[in-house]
Amino acid sequence: MKKTEKQKIKVLISEEEIKRQVCKLAKQINRDYKQKNLLVISVLSGSIVFCSDIIRQLKTDFSLDFIRVASYKDKKSTNNIELISSVRTDVRGKDVLIIEDIYDTGKTLSYIKNMLLKKKVKSLKTCVLVNKKTTKQEETGIDYVGFNIEDEFIVGYGLDYNGKYRGLPYIGVL
Repeated sequence: MKKTEKQKIKVLISEEEIKRQVCKLAKQINRDYKQKNLLVISVLSGSIVFCSDIIRQLKTDFSLDFIRVASYKDKKSTNNIELISSVRTDVRGKDVLIIEDIYDTGKTLSYIKNMLLKKKVKSLKTCVLVNKKTTKQEETGIDYVGFNIEDEFIVGYGLDYNGKYRGLPYIGVL
């Protein structure tokens, strides 16, 4: 990354704040899923860093799977959810936790939740790194929230702009 690109990014949530919040969320998840066999589903690609940090702190048994959807082009939602790759695990009768990077319009998470509920999961909860304070096009309950932010375009800690900035250890405003 060029030095000039980094200078354009204002730090919104520091690496230390993220670490503290991830620990807090993992403790809640450990408490809620004690004695359960958890299936964690990471929504690719944005949530991979967040999911990795969460699962390293899980004390409960869990399996891991991935789903890949697309809904953004440049800085705008396309208002169309494209399923690129679905989970491979049979989710029927499982306690499922979806880990997502950002809850913005609500359309992506609503799409994924509805798809999984049709497959008769035992329970379904969601964990998002960032909840944007926007008017949601589709409201869906969020069980674990890392941070609530204003409606700004953010990058870093897995979040990108056209494939760039995912490796930043903090969340910044582009």
